[in-house]
Amino acid sequence: ILRLQYLSQHPMFDITLDRVVEPLLKFVTIGDAGNAADTTGYGDVSYTYRIGKYDVSEGDIALYNADSANSARQITFDNRGTDKPATSVTWNNAARYVNWLNEREGEQAAYNFTTGGVNDNILLWSSASAWQTGGENLYRHKDAKYFLPSEDEWYKAAYYNGSVYYDYPIGSDSAPVGTLGSTNTGEAVYNDGIVSPTEPADVTQAGGLSPYGTMGQGGNAYNWIESGYDGNNDSAVESRVIRGGAWNNASGSLQSSYRDDSVSVSGGVGIGFRVAAASV
Repeated sequence: ILRLQYLSQHPMFDITLDRVVEPLLKFVTIGDAGNAADTTGYGDVSYTYRIGKYDVSEGDIALYNADSANSARQITFDNRGTDKPATSVTWNNAARYVNWLNEREGEQAAYNFTTGGVNDNILLWSSASAWQTGGENLYRHKDAKYFLPSEDEWYKAAYYNGSVYYDYPIGSDSAPVGTLGSTNTGEAVYNDGIVSPTEPADVTQAGGLSPYGTMGQGGNAYNWIESGYDGNNDSAVESRVIRGGAWNNASGSLQSSYRDDSVSVSGGVGIGFRVAAASV
């Protein structure tokens, strides 16, 4: 019932044999391939790719849960509303969701799960199967269409405008103005000392856009990053990077210089994710 209600509110989705066959998420293209890294050492990406305009929502996860293929691997999340970012999901949960996006379209799974638990850790791919574009990545399969963004992919989409990097993911070196929810340029959902949100806004009301057109890469909810904290992606159990800050953080966590990490089996009320994809 939840799935049908959600689909009735989102008529761009088609149903065939009780499976959603159109993409669930809206992507923006990140071009300017071969750009240099920022002074922080992050942001250089040698290829064109796409990244979600918005964070993955509770409604998106509800569609995953409603698929009978996932009946034994249900993803739990904070229950705030269909269009709120799906938070308290683990890195492993996010990777399961991404694999589902691939498999429902007949594409190669991005992450190497060999056990059935929804929060089980992945195994590393072999070098022959692993992503090699821009550097070897043993977390991601080389033929995956959808994946979690690497730290460089996420960073570029947030802070770069095609020629320069900004300190904040709104195309500015000045901290955004706090908001409880808007689409206004230069605003973000965070605690700016005047506005103090008590929960995240809807993913489509998370403030102004980055230069490439993404929303909510600063504030609202942290994003899980595909990359291990040391950047080598050679240990399936190492901590993963989180970036972007959340509604209850101050401006420092929104900055390009700020990065944090968490273990892959744990979530948090301020941690969500967005999906990246290969260029089409």
